[in-house]
Amino acid sequence: MADIQFEIQGQDAVEATEELFSISGLSGSWETEGGAGKEGTLITIGTIVAIVGGTVAIAEQIRKWYKEYKQGKSGKKIEKVLIQGRNGRRLLLENATLEQIKQILDDQWSRKREDAPPRPQARRG
Repeated sequence: MADIQFEIQGQDAVEATEELFSISGLSGSWETEGGAGKEGTLITIGTIVAIVGGTVAIAEQIRKWYKEYKQGKSGKKIEKVLIQGRNGRRLLLENATLEQIKQILDDQWSRKREDAPPRPQARRG
């Protein structure tokens, strides 16, 4: 797995996913997985490929987004959100702390930096 994936389940998964990916600093894509499942539940799968800015700020926004939808923001609800990091680590947002969300984001982006080719060194003459 190369990037962080989100699986969002619920009747309003599409709207919730659109809002998640509108968070400033997140870049990625998503799609609907199959049709409506049991009891009209939709599933969306999103992939975050870039984070611009600090992971603490993004983690705070993700946590706020989740709480608003879980509590039925504007009459819209989701049932479950699962984040899977590059290393296969999974985290349900149900009882996730800010630190746990940040850790998955940090693990992801620190590994991306480690995988990047080394920068050329400036020559001094």
